[in-house]
Amino acid sequence: MTTVQGVVDRVGPTLLHAVVVPDEAVAVTDVVIAEPGRHAAAGDLLLGVAANTAKEAAALVQMAGEHKAAGVVLKPPIASSVQRAARSAGVALIEVHGQTAWAQLVWLLRTVLDAAESENDEGDDPASGALGDLFRLADAVAAMVDAPVTIEDANSRVLAYSARQDITDPARVSTIMGRRQPDEVLAKFRSKGVFRQLSKGRSAIFVPAQADGTLPRLIVPIRMGGELLGSMWAVVRDRVSDERSAAFADAGPVVALHLLRRRARTDAQRRRFAETLRGLLDGTGSPRLAVAELGLPDAPHRVVAIDAAGRAPSGEVDAEGVRLALFDRITTGFSRLRAVAELDGVLYAVVGKDSWPKFAETLTAHDMPPLVAAGSATEIGALASSRAEADETLLLLRAGLLEGHSAAYEQAWTVLALHRAAAAAGSAGVAELGPIPVLRKADEDGTSCYVDTLYAWLRHPGDPRAAAEELRIHPNTLRYRIRKIVELTGVSLEDPDIRMALLVQLVTLRWV
Repeated sequence: MTTVQGVVDRVGPTLLHAVVVPDEAVAVTDVVIAEPGRHAAAGDLLLGVAANTAKEAAALVQMAGEHKAAGVVLKPPIASSVQRAARSAGVALIEVHGQTAWAQLVWLLRTVLDAAESENDEGDDPASGALGDLFRLADAVAAMVDAPVTIEDANSRVLAYSARQDITDPARVSTIMGRRQPDEVLAKFRSKGVFRQLSKGRSAIFVPAQADGTLPRLIVPIRMGGELLGSMWAVVRDRVSDERSAAFADAGPVVALHLLRRRARTDAQRRRFAETLRGLLDGTGSPRLAVAELGLPDAPHRVVAIDAAGRAPSGEVDAEGVRLALFDRITTGFSRLRAVAELDGVLYAVVGKDSWPKFAETLTAHDMPPLVAAGSATEIGALASSRAEADETLLLLRAGLLEGHSAAYEQAWTVLALHRAAAAAGSAGVAELGPIPVLRKADEDGTSCYVDTLYAWLRHPGDPRAAAEELRIHPNTLRYRIRKIVELTGVSLEDPDIRMALLVQLVTLRWV
């Protein structure tokens, strides 16, 4: 656990000064720029970028206290009224040197938090002292190549970066701030063939400066046993000497060992989390253990079922590869969820009651989106029922009975009701009764569409124009087909019971 005082001590008194420190220490979990209208989360260290007056600063401190944030960082002078508000709210108040750039402070504080988390994860591992954490390694490599360095994984996510920022450009700033290379930056380097060279080579790659102001890069692939684990990027002023370039490349195997150990530790942790979640989903797990192990608040949650292949034809999508990428995005990317597991080829995630819409929107915002279905919100101990609902909703998405690529159980009740009724009627052989088999046989040669025509006519009672529009035919053609249906079957469509029975049969055919 890293407290506010711990962060201040690590950064040092030159830059940060603790003005108010509550008696009860609160762990710092993230660094967040405070924005108007945006509430803090528990453990956030809020940067008061927009708090330009004592009144605004006091309001920010009060909001931080209400949401159990770890503290607020402000530039001097800090009015006595703001200090009183901090003591009253039980929130730490930190003063940062007035000339400090907020962007640089974000980098520095996140470096401190990530380094502290890495040290906590390393525990008593004897190898950790020899290899050091990735941030210390990035600093060492930066000194070696005399340039700022980032260490990234194979998906261009930033795992660590050096403290020195004497050479930088907008691409590096956006990469570190977003914790991954932005799409436009990736496209820029992809057009230069950088990633093709990374996938094949082992030596350092030099990329000259670009017309838009992007500074030169020296890039080294990180490999182990032929597998590309990631890469190191150095922002340089110009070509570096062969000796420095070789030394930069020689650091690759050391970083690779660290990444392998980190991945092994992460994989073991994921397996433990997944096993705990599977117990919840099948109704055999302990809710109390799940709350502690998975970090789930004791509040209503939804189970979300995710089909990685979406609606793509079988064989056209590497479902396993997409599923692994989705798993990685959910657990380490936009949501950082622990409660994620795979069962029978489907990914399951547990999300908060109200976070489902944003979760679905983020997952499906791609050219070939997965299918995402959510069960209704329920208590932790009843997640097995939410999973059953998510599974049923996912089946309807797969069958195309629900529009779009995502759906929530409670919003799909009409389709669910019809599908369940059709399933029950289908198992009872309802569709084989009366005139429907006659119409189906007549349609076999492809010259008539009696079944579809009757279904549309029954769905739009008294409105032949709407029925004809649904079938994309002229209303007179619809009327002609209905007369032929009556002649062929001998049924009276004036009888309301006959119409209801026919509709049940046709729904059964359509929805099962």
